[in-house]
Amino acid sequence: MDTTIPPTMPAVVFRQGRGLVLEELPVPSVDPDGVLVQVAHTGFCGSDHALIQSGELADGSILGHEVSGRVAACGKAVSDVAVGQRVIVRPSHCGDCRDCRSGRPYFCQVSRRTIGIGDMPGAFAEYVHVLPSMLIPVPDGVDSSNAALAEAFAASLHGIHCVGRPNGSALVMGGGTIGLALVRLLTLMDFNPIVLSEPVAVKRELGIAFGAHAVMDPLTEETGPRVFELTAGQGFDAVYECSGVADNIAQALDWVARGGDVCIISLIFSAASIQPLTINFKEARLTGCYSNTHAENQLILRWMAEKRLDGRPLISDRTNLERLPQIYGERIAAGQTIKVMVDIGEAF
Repeated sequence: MDTTIPPTMPAVVFRQGRGLVLEELPVPSVDPDGVLVQVAHTGFCGSDHALIQSGELADGSILGHEVSGRVAACGKAVSDVAVGQRVIVRPSHCGDCRDCRSGRPYFCQVSRRTIGIGDMPGAFAEYVHVLPSMLIPVPDGVDSSNAALAEAFAASLHGIHCVGRPNGSALVMGGGTIGLALVRLLTLMDFNPIVLSEPVAVKRELGIAFGAHAVMDPLTEETGPRVFELTAGQGFDAVYECSGVADNIAQALDWVARGGDVCIISLIFSAASIQPLTINFKEARLTGCYSNTHAENQLILRWMAEKRLDGRPLISDRTNLERLPQIYGERIAAGQTIKVMVDIGEAF
């Protein structure tokens, strides 16, 4: 690793009226309590796309939070982080507030800081400035591409934890990054049957490769009869909404079993109509899912190190910072990708 830190760096910046633009910016200075990370890879997340399309993203924002890299420099007050250490980055938290004590540190209102989707510039840049508490070491045996995918898998794992079922039948609605990661994790956790509902053929094929027992095309199949055929007329113990389609929430409640669970993992910005009586008559539970924890990321990294989990088949496109604005306009915004990985610095 080259420890020489240049004065400037390329970064992809959001500009009002122009979208994503490549610019040359000063490398962030290192605060006394801060850490500078040299970025290896950053994944393009669905939430990045949602923020760009929302109209609420501030001019000059740098997105990117699915990051792997190496520590390039530490502030004078930092004593427990080594230059050269391989890391991923997650939001900080205090550990003492009501949310932290209840096991939901991602809701921390005291010291939560985060890159790319929060109050700190993100990692669509050669360097990113973070706090030591945001770092999670990457174990031996996990390369930088896989490490950059850990957060996406941790988000799916958090959905499983929100439901709280150790096993059973499961339906995943939507075969994007989160849905496909969920299929793989449900396979590792011995759910059966695992069914993926996804209209794009290549994503259904990857779902089968990741361990789905069956797939459905919701645009061409009579999915209702198929659901009850696959579950012996009972419906699914757990249904995970990962598509971002508002109408799927009511559909999920129709397809969940009595006493089953529906978890909304996707971010749906439009209103959704449901029939509350369906929840009453089934005693179904409807829950949401938000972010993930350090512990969930650490577990994903451990499974990667143990070779139980390899997220790299999710990568449909690789690009660099220079071409990212073009790839965003031509492929990401058009819904033609699964996971775009931005190769930024030296891989490990």
